Amino acid sequence: MKYLASLGRFAVPIIILALVAGAAVLVLRTPDRTEITAYFPRTISIFEGSDVRVLGVPVGKVETVEPEGTQVKVKMYVDQEGVQVPDDASAVIIAPSVVGDRYVQLTPAFSEGDTPMATGTTLDEDRTEVPLELDQIYDGLNDLSVALGPEGANANGALSDLLTQTARNFGGQGERFNQTVTDLGALTQTLDNNKENLFDSVDNIDGFVQTLADNDQTVRDFSDSLADVSDLLADEREDLGEALDNLGTATTAVSRFVRNNRQQLGRNIRGLRDVTQILVDRRVELDEVLRTAPIALNNLGGTYNRDAGTLDTRANLQNGLEDLIRDPANSLCTLLNLEGPDSVERCQDLLGPIIPELPAARTAPLGQGAGGGFRTLAERETFDPTLGGLVEVSDR
Repeated sequence: MKYLASLGRFAVPIIILALVAGAAVLVLRTPDRTEITAYFPRTISIFEGSDVRVLGVPVGKVETVEPEGTQVKVKMYVDQEGVQVPDDASAVIIAPSVVGDRYVQLTPAFSEGDTPMATGTTLDEDRTEVPLELDQIYDGLNDLSVALGPEGANANGALSDLLTQTARNFGGQGERFNQTVTDLGALTQTLDNNKENLFDSVDNIDGFVQTLADNDQTVRDFSDSLADVSDLLADEREDLGEALDNLGTATTAVSRFVRNNRQQLGRNIRGLRDVTQILVDRRVELDEVLRTAPIALNNLGGTYNRDAGTLDTRANLQNGLEDLIRDPANSLCTLLNLEGPDSVERCQDLLGPIIPELPAARTAPLGQGAGGGFRTLAERETFDPTLGGLVEVSDR
């Protein structure tokens, strides 16, 4: 009894420890996993416990394989730690050899940025693939041989003739045929290495075509205008031909002229350069001439008298001469357009070398007396006959 009592005291703790250990083992043996259900048209050599792989590496197992109508339902899971499956993955049965166990491959592999597949996902037949079986291959080969046989394509000997003619055409051309295949392989490799550029070119062509489509009317108008120009050139082709012939003749004559007169043309060009340089140096004067010449020509036209053939003017030469004789310095200063408070000083600066001393201005005009009549010869002699020293007067 004492033994049973002692056993009773330890029974409850032992049972509790056993339950805790069992729960821990259950937790350790059932980690988080992704459960997937896939439907295949057939599952030859796929059994419960077959591998589920990603990139050939086992990541899970097949749980059940059950026929369901014309399909086979396969339940599987992925429990490899750190392995995820993209949500758009497919299930493919892989046969590593003709005879032997097969496994289910999930493809493609998970990449950064992909959405992981949720547990309980179902893959229909459009997302599953099965390998081609050996008997199917044999059936296909048999169908091909029958189709090419005497009851098929070779019923009238057409296939035999084709093979015979092909043998004749390729006879002795094995090396070239091999080179062609090699070059074709290099071409495909080049296209593969430049697929991005090729795709960019296709995109650019697509954009160009789209631009043409968006501007269809403009392209049509341009084509119509180009057609009109072509028609015009076609109608004038004889004139164009003659013009081109004349242009050729003129070009030949010009070339001969330049060749025969090379030295003279060189001198003329140098002289023309001097003339142009003079025009550049005198551009201010030329500008003034171009501005004043039209006015002068207009005035000249206005003074011409057609009937008399003379130039009619209203110049008051008498008063001008009287002013010049009376006060030559003032008249010259007036002609020089020197005005202002310092006009006398400036006029002296300019005319000093010619007229040493500027006389005072006269108040009475030459030839008129106090009463308005002309002055006498004695009165005229009171004026300076040298015009202020500008004219020499002889004593004779």
